Amino acid sequence: MGTVDMKDLVAFCKRKGFVFLSSDIYGGLNGFFDYGPLGVELKRNIKTAWWKAMVHEREDIVGLDSSIILHPNVWKSSGHVDGFSDPMVDCRVTKVRYRADHVFYSPVSIQHEVLGYVCVVDSGARDAEALKKAQHLRQQVNRSHETLDPLQLRPLTEATMEEYNLIPSPATDKPGDLTPPRAFNLMFSTHVGAVATDANIAYLRPETAQGIFIHFKNVVDATRVKLPFGIAQIGKAFRNEITPRNFIFRSREFEQMEIEYFFRNDETLWPDLYQQWIKVRYDWHCSIGIKEALLDFQEHAKEDLAHYAKACTDIVFKYPFGVQELEGIAVRGDFDLKQHQMHSGVSMEFFDEAHQARYVPYVIEPSVGVDRIFLALLVSAYDEDEINGEKRVVLHFQPAIAPIKIAVFPLVKNKAAIVDKARALFKYLQKRWYTIYDESGAIGRRYRRMDEVGTPWCVTVDFDSLENDTYTLRDRDSTEQVRLNQTELLAFFAQHLA
Repeated sequence: MGTVDMKDLVAFCKRKGFVFLSSDIYGGLNGFFDYGPLGVELKRNIKTAWWKAMVHEREDIVGLDSSIILHPNVWKSSGHVDGFSDPMVDCRVTKVRYRADHVFYSPVSIQHEVLGYVCVVDSGARDAEALKKAQHLRQQVNRSHETLDPLQLRPLTEATMEEYNLIPSPATDKPGDLTPPRAFNLMFSTHVGAVATDANIAYLRPETAQGIFIHFKNVVDATRVKLPFGIAQIGKAFRNEITPRNFIFRSREFEQMEIEYFFRNDETLWPDLYQQWIKVRYDWHCSIGIKEALLDFQEHAKEDLAHYAKACTDIVFKYPFGVQELEGIAVRGDFDLKQHQMHSGVSMEFFDEAHQARYVPYVIEPSVGVDRIFLALLVSAYDEDEINGEKRVVLHFQPAIAPIKIAVFPLVKNKAAIVDKARALFKYLQKRWYTIYDESGAIGRRYRRMDEVGTPWCVTVDFDSLENDTYTLRDRDSTEQVRLNQTELLAFFAQHLA
């Protein structure tokens, strides 16, 4: 089973046309990425699979597509204007900027005698880097022969003021080089209208959820839905991250898939619904080909929850840079609807005919980033194996997720009858599934090119095809080949690409 590190994966994505750095010819723009020919297909397939499973195959969820720019009072009511910020610190020497909760520090001690402090940026190699710095500090104070106490890495946000003055910058390893933490609002601001003034300031949405909450009443009135029901949305969101990192995992422009699932404001109901949604979302990730062995759960401690939240669980994935959140499922109570009710003056109450009661519903929010799923799928699908003594890279995408479904090859390109037959088959398949035609290079090389981008099947038109109207169908994963006539071939694809 092959593994891939982030440096190789980023290079692979560019080389194969999955992801490009935005504005690449101008040196790029940190935190922004563009999806290439294969990437846009993979991303589209992810969104289609989610919408099909979460909306079309359910009777209790409807869709919505709200604006990227909403009335600024939406964000004041939701608390984003005043409270949507991250702690930020700067290195005074290198001018490098960090999110304080992504920087970790620890005292370095021998038999509880503190020698100094180490400070590192969070990464998959965080612990090893911190230990290396601690060993260097021990050597500097001529204590190399003594055993260090275990390091106790904690986020910089937990440091006391006494400790803070002793903690070095991760860039210089010198105490006093870090600025004190300060709040940094993550929303991108803009202006609506011809003149830029404080009166017409607006924001690019940092999440899609608020667009759902403000249309709760409209959806109820237009569709006559009954509780419990959900509203789903897929759309772009923007956050001016202090330190975007880990490729597309944490960027400044990203795409979210969110559901707000509303239900009766009964404290006895949410625990079961909450567990049901955790299972539904976990099973969906497995169903599209994310490796179950790389998935896990992390439940938020009560003291770490937002003041309005009743519970929150993250579905986490083991990326090459460490275990990180893939999706969050949160019980948000009635906070959001009540905030918009209070600030807008519009009632968000729901009349429950079954219970003859009027109330503001509770909500459970499953929220996931398309880009994080995209990256998790690449990591899950990537493999290196050996076929007949030849090494190959292969992406084991599920057929429904694979960017290209079928590749059609003429065995040779200098035989007009074979080429014509291959082109005719390609044109027919192209009407139903995303199919490509390739006649360049040896047939083995063409197979390898398709393996590398995750194409499940290749169809080769050869001399026998002219005689008996059969084709060679090659499977990506097993590399086995079978002969099928056109009727059998179409039936095969209809079954496996339904």
